[in-house]
Amino acid sequence: MREEDVRRIIEQLEEPFLHRTLKELNAIEEIKVKEEKKHVSVKVAIAKTGTSEQLQLQQQIVSCLKEAGAETVGLRFIELPDETVKKYYSEPTSNSLLSNRNTTFIAIASGKGGVGKSTVSVNLAVSLARLGKKVGLIDADIYGFSVPDMMGIMKRPAVRGDKIIPVERFGVKVISMGFFVEDNAPVVWRGPMLGKMLNNFFQEVEWGDLDYLLLDLPPGTGDVALDVHTMLPTCKEIIVSTPHPTAAFVAARAGAMALKTDHEILGVIENMSYYVSKVTGEKEYVFGKGGGEKLAEELQVPLLGQIPLQQPDWNEDDFAPSVYDQEHPIGEIYMQIAKKVADLA
Repeated sequence: MREEDVRRIIEQLEEPFLHRTLKELNAIEEIKVKEEKKHVSVKVAIAKTGTSEQLQLQQQIVSCLKEAGAETVGLRFIELPDETVKKYYSEPTSNSLLSNRNTTFIAIASGKGGVGKSTVSVNLAVSLARLGKKVGLIDADIYGFSVPDMMGIMKRPAVRGDKIIPVERFGVKVISMGFFVEDNAPVVWRGPMLGKMLNNFFQEVEWGDLDYLLLDLPPGTGDVALDVHTMLPTCKEIIVSTPHPTAAFVAARAGAMALKTDHEILGVIENMSYYVSKVTGEKEYVFGKGGGEKLAEELQVPLLGQIPLQQPDWNEDDFAPSVYDQEHPIGEIYMQIAKKVADLA
């Protein structure tokens, strides 16, 4: 494959904001081809970087070049000159989810990783949908996205006009960074770009009418958590911890951050509370005892539920490795928690 072949293949693709071809915008800045390795590197200019539109164009370019014989593709995006953008761009008007007063935002937070926060987010969203609520779920853990795999989602979102259509599973509309990353590649973005991506999840996804939008936050109190606190001043929060005293101590930081930014904490969910032995039928407190209760008491909020350690029942025909059936004992606990959340929120 030669440079002119690469240019011919991608120059007719449309820039996602200005809706002109890359050729018309003179947007293909650089092309390099390493024939011995079948590797193609391309630098492309677009109106806005760090967006879901960039990721859509990235997928198009990679797909086209691989179909033409490239084994690997390296892409770098820069922004078009201001005069080019001003010449073609008109700001679209849209009904942003952020301005919808009928939607309750609930962020699922934790002080540290490994406490099962994403599992809680997924099952709480599914349980609220089982109660007849219209539910959306944003996998806002942009570095450690896992929601699509947990829910057994195999397809990617569609695009209709200038909107991304979220994937629906178990009655929950889902959007995740995982949909826009090829082959489980690592995300090596800095804070400001993460903020842009999160904003696009609100602004440029066709959510429709939602009763609840849940956000599976990254652990801790970093950039994305701060962005959520800034973007959603009326967001409510649920703090997830294990019974271990250290996990509860660290989770208190996430709770303190919510309180300082005037986010209402709905309550605490204690995950991995105990394990019921199949031999004796007795509860074994693998990670200690009392951490969730102590955290709830410290934050002066209710303990919404205690979830034991146990795998969901997997169904090979409808595979979702982290979703509990409604009849499963843990599925019943999630339904009880969902009812409490619906009453509180």
